[in-house]
Amino acid sequence: MRVKPLHRLLIVDLRHMWGQALAICAVLACGVGTYVMATSTIRSLDATRESYYRDYYFAHAFVDLVRAPNELALRLADIPGVARVQTRVVKDVILDVPDMAEPASCRLVSISDESQPKLNRIYLRGGRLTNPQQRGEVIASDTFASAHGWQPGDQFQVIMGGRKQPLTIVGIALSPEYIYAVQPGQLLSDDRRFGVLWMPYQQMAAAFNMEGAFNNATFTLHPGASLPQVLFYVDQLTESYGGRGAYSRDDQMSHRRVADEMHQLRGMAFVTPSIFLAVSAFLFNIVLSRMVHHQQEQIAVLRAFGYTRWEIGGYYLSFLLLLTLFGAVAGCILGVSLSRWVTDLYAYFFKFPLVSYQFAKDQAALALVISGLAALAGGFSAVRRAIRLQPAVAMRPEAPPSSHASLLERLGLRRLLSPVMRIILRRLERNPRATILSTLGMALGVAVMVLGTFTEDAINHVINFQFQLTQRQDVLLAYNEKLAASALHDVHHLPAVTSAEPFRVVPVRIRHGNRAHRISLIALESRPQLFRVLDDRARLVDLSGPGLTVSKKLAEILNVQAGDDVRIELMEGRREHYLARIGYVFPDYMDPAAYVNRTELRRLLKENELHSGAFVSIDRKREEEFYATLKQTPNVAGVTIKRAALQNYNDTIAASLRPIRIINASFAFVIAFGVIYNCALITLAEQSRDLATLRVMGFNRWEVSTVLLGELALITVAAIPVGLPIGYLFAYLATMALDTETHRIPLVVNNATYAYSAVVILLSAAVSSLIVRRLLDKLDLISVLKVKQ
Repeated sequence: MRVKPLHRLLIVDLRHMWGQALAICAVLACGVGTYVMATSTIRSLDATRESYYRDYYFAHAFVDLVRAPNELALRLADIPGVARVQTRVVKDVILDVPDMAEPASCRLVSISDESQPKLNRIYLRGGRLTNPQQRGEVIASDTFASAHGWQPGDQFQVIMGGRKQPLTIVGIALSPEYIYAVQPGQLLSDDRRFGVLWMPYQQMAAAFNMEGAFNNATFTLHPGASLPQVLFYVDQLTESYGGRGAYSRDDQMSHRRVADEMHQLRGMAFVTPSIFLAVSAFLFNIVLSRMVHHQQEQIAVLRAFGYTRWEIGGYYLSFLLLLTLFGAVAGCILGVSLSRWVTDLYAYFFKFPLVSYQFAKDQAALALVISGLAALAGGFSAVRRAIRLQPAVAMRPEAPPSSHASLLERLGLRRLLSPVMRIILRRLERNPRATILSTLGMALGVAVMVLGTFTEDAINHVINFQFQLTQRQDVLLAYNEKLAASALHDVHHLPAVTSAEPFRVVPVRIRHGNRAHRISLIALESRPQLFRVLDDRARLVDLSGPGLTVSKKLAEILNVQAGDDVRIELMEGRREHYLARIGYVFPDYMDPAAYVNRTELRRLLKENELHSGAFVSIDRKREEEFYATLKQTPNVAGVTIKRAALQNYNDTIAASLRPIRIINASFAFVIAFGVIYNCALITLAEQSRDLATLRVMGFNRWEVSTVLLGELALITVAAIPVGLPIGYLFAYLATMALDTETHRIPLVVNNATYAYSAVVILLSAAVSSLIVRRLLDKLDLISVLKVKQ
C-alpha cells in the first residue's frame, strides 16, 4: 500500500525531531494534565462529599432557638415535606487544656443517650460511643484530638453552666456537619484552639438547665419538597421560642466553605489549561511550518511518484495528531497523579472518613478533543501549504533572503552595534511573524509565573489588612448570653487588660427587592479603635450615622449601593421589620458583613444596653495571668486570640502555597523550555550554513554561538515586558474565578513577583539554550557547506 512508505517516513521524522516533539508533548501534557487534575479532583470531592452526606444523614435545614420544649419536635415533624427532625442542645464553651496556657474554644453538641443521632451522624475513627450512665464522657472531633495528640481516656476540664467539670474522651469522630470546623468570624480553622465535642443529651441538658428542651433543630426533607416553604413553617413554629431564623444547608458554615472551595477549583480549571493549549498551538505552528518549508523537495519527489496532495496533507496531519495523542495520554497520566495529590491536599483541610478517587473520563476525552482542535488550529496553515504546494515550485531553489539594514542601523546607531549584533537584528526583522510568535510564546511563560505567584502577594495583603489594620485587639471575648453594660466593667478589671470595646450581635435577614440574605448585624462604637471598619484606602469608616455600613460582597448579593434602602427583619426579640439606608460600602475579604453603631441598634431593638462580647487589648507581659483568669470565667463562651489566629493563618497558607508555587514554576519552566528549545532548533536548522561559514572563516565557537544564542536572548528579553501585563490580566481573571461568598482574593501583584517571574523565565531560557548550544558544537561543517545541486 502507498501509505506504508509514508509511515516509515513519519517514524524517521519523529526520530530526527524527537527533541522538538518531546518539548511540544510536554507543553500539551501540562495543559491536559492540569485540566484532568482539576476536573478529576472536583469529581472526587463531589462523590466523596455526596456519599458522606447521604450515608451519615447530613441535614437539609437548621434552626437555632433560645429554648423550646421537646414536644415542639412533633409539630416540626408534621410540617409538609419534612422527613426527619433531630432536636438537640448546642452550646459554645471554653476548655482548660493541660498543654495550653490560653483557653480553647469548643462547641458542645448533644447526642442521643441510646444510639447515634438521627441526623448528622458521627463516624467513629477510634474508641466508642458515650455511655449516658457514665458522667463526663465525650466524643472529640478528629481534628481537635489530633492537634492535641489526644486518645480515648485523656481528660481536660470545661466550664459548663457556670461550673468547671472534668471530661473524658471515649471516642474520636468525624461528622458531615463539621467537615470544616471553623470558629465563627475566622478565616481558617484552628484545630488546636477550636473543636467539637459530642456529649449525651441528659448530661448537657442538666448542665445548661435545658431538661426537656432543646435550642437547635435539624431537618431532612422528602425528595421534591419545597425548601423555602419548610423554612417558612419552621420560622412560624419557632418564633415564640426565640427562633433565630431557619436556614438551609447552603448557609451552613462547613458546607458553604467546602462549596466555595469547589467553586474556586472549577473556575481555575479553565485558566491554566487554556494557557498551555495556546502555547502548544503556537509550537505546532512554528514546528510544522518549518518542517514543511525544509521538506519542499521531499514533497515534490513524493508528488512525482504519484502521491496525491491529500496523502501528503494526511502525512503532516498524522504527524500533528500523533504528537497530540502522545501529549494527551501523558497529560492524562500526569493529571490522574496530580489529582490524587490535590484531593489528598483538600482532604487535609476537609475531613472525610474515606476519599473516593474519581477519574473524569468524559473530561479527559473532552481534553483530548480540545487538544486536537488546538493542534489543528496551530498546524492548519502549514498543512494547507503542503497540500497546495506544486511540484515545480517545490523543486525550485529557494530565493536568497533580501538583506537590508535593521531599524537601529537606519536610525544611525550602526557604529554602536557589533557585526554579530547586526546579523541578529537583521534576521529578527527578516522573520517578523516568527519573532512575534516566539516572543508571545515566551510571554505566556512569564504570565504563568505571575499567575502562580501573585496569590502570595494577595494573601499577604489580606493578612496585613485584616490582622494589622482592621483588628487591633489582642483577644475577642464572646459571651455565652447577652450581658448588661456592667459586663464591660468586669472585663476592664480582668488581669492585664489595658482597653476594651463592647459589641452586640443580632441575627437579621436583610432584604432588597426579591433578594435576601441572612447575616449577623454587628453593632460597634461610632469610631471604634480596637476593631475598625476601613475603606479602600485603609481609612476609618465613621459609624456614627443612622445607616448601615455593609461589605462590598453583601452589597453585591443584595444588589445595593450607598443610598439604597433595605428592609431589616430582626430575628431576635420583637422580630420587627425596619427600613434602613445603606450609608457606606467597604471592601472586605471574608464573609459578608453589616455594621451599625450601638445607639442605632438599641433604638431598633427598643432594649437597654446589652453586649454580646468585647474586643480586648492586653499587656503581653501578663497574658498568662489573663488566660488563667479566663479559664475560670463562666460567662465567656468563646475566645479568639489574634496572635494565634495570625500564626495559624501563616502556617496553613505557607503549607498550601509552597507545593503550588513549585508546580507553577515547573509549568512555567516547561513553557519557556518548549518555546526556546523549538525556536533554537529551528534557528539552528535555518542558520546552520551561515554558522558553519563563520566557523570556516575563523570565528571561534563562542563567537558563533553568540549569533544563535543572541537571537534567543533578545526574544526572551522582549517577552518579559510583554508577559508581565498578560500575567496581570491572568491574575485579574483568577480573582474573578476565586470570588466566593466566604472569601475573596484581592488583585495585588508586587514588584518582587514580577522580578521573580522574570528570573525564572531567564533561567529556563538559559538552560534550554545551553542544551542547543551543545548541538552547535557537534555541527558537521563539511555536510552543511555542501552546495545543493
